[in-house]
Amino acid sequence: MQYVIIGNGIAGVNAAETIRRMDPDGRIVMIGDESFPPYCRPMISMVLEGSVSHARLPVRPASFYEDWQIEPILGTRVTGMDVDDGRVDVDGRSVPYDRLLIATGADPRPIQAEGLALGNIFYMRTERQVRRMLDVLDESRRALVLGGGLVGFKAAYGLMRRGLAVTMLIRSGYPLSLQVDAFAGGMIREELTAHGLDVRVDVAAEVFEGDKTVQAARLSDGSRLDCDLVVIGKGVLPALDFVPRDRLEVDLGLVVDPFLQTSVSHVYAAGDAAESIDVARQARWVNAIWPEAAAQGRVAGFNMAGRPVPYNRSLSRNVIRIFDLDVMTAGVVDPQAIEGSEVFTRFDPASRRYRQLVFKDERLVGMTLVNAIEQGGVLTALIQNRIPVAGRRKRLLAPDFNYRAVA
Repeated sequence: MQYVIIGNGIAGVNAAETIRRMDPDGRIVMIGDESFPPYCRPMISMVLEGSVSHARLPVRPASFYEDWQIEPILGTRVTGMDVDDGRVDVDGRSVPYDRLLIATGADPRPIQAEGLALGNIFYMRTERQVRRMLDVLDESRRALVLGGGLVGFKAAYGLMRRGLAVTMLIRSGYPLSLQVDAFAGGMIREELTAHGLDVRVDVAAEVFEGDKTVQAARLSDGSRLDCDLVVIGKGVLPALDFVPRDRLEVDLGLVVDPFLQTSVSHVYAAGDAAESIDVARQARWVNAIWPEAAAQGRVAGFNMAGRPVPYNRSLSRNVIRIFDLDVMTAGVVDPQAIEGSEVFTRFDPASRRYRQLVFKDERLVGMTLVNAIEQGGVLTALIQNRIPVAGRRKRLLAPDFNYRAVA
């Protein structure tokens, strides 16, 4: 049996290890566009801020491929695939497969602006990009961060920790608009501003100016902003440019069944490239987070090796500390995204404790917690296990309520 895995992130790594345990004799080829050993991608922002050394990024040793009898093809991207012949094209050659896993992750969402070829304009998706940013930090004073999502926030926080003056430009009315509701977003904006971040909403960069490296940006509101470093953090898109969309069903990601198989037999998908059923929304969704990629990789590996194992549906969730705010979210944070939902909120100004709980058909489908997040794991379990909480919903907002009473 010949297995080909496209992607050497955590989904691909877990899949390869699972396959090898199940099939000691099969041939495994892993193709990755990075040559660095498999690493923890969420930690690159910690490298940027200086709290973690670059050497701590790898989650597997450099001997990983040899240890697990994997043939690596690294530092290059797949350019095409033929689902009829069962092969993928990479680095000028064709690699055949009996079973294929597409675990390519995601690429940064591009922006439309003039002057993007200037130096010191970065995306923040890979360890190599962060290394290049660190190389120019000593000569940088003013940074511009485009995007108020998790990548944008982590970039802004890291650069502020390094002593740069940072301005964040976001299209929405508040930061982390895909992770939190509007009230929590307002709290986050106030916290960021209080700690020196210049947050500008409803504005975008249209033109970058400079001589070889960026020196300023002209914005959509007509203003001009000096900057010598720019980070583009406008979200990500599944990296599927090589996929024949007339043969494989693609929405935002590759549509997969409960066994992570795509619309073509013997082709599987996992991680940020896969679109599976979201347990809170009860609809297809791409949850581009590390825990889901790790779990999907293992499940895909079992199925590729011949042991049917269903995937227990995905769930979006995040925990983040923003200076003096602890923020935890899971499931649906925008009630308007769920027709017929019911929302309960509670805010205590003295403790700056905020709760939003979103219900659908007597089940918790979403939560946003700011501060005192200790029992958030129980609420997450209520969402993931679809446990009815009829008649007790408002009580979940009480600061002294023991959530385990309903778990």
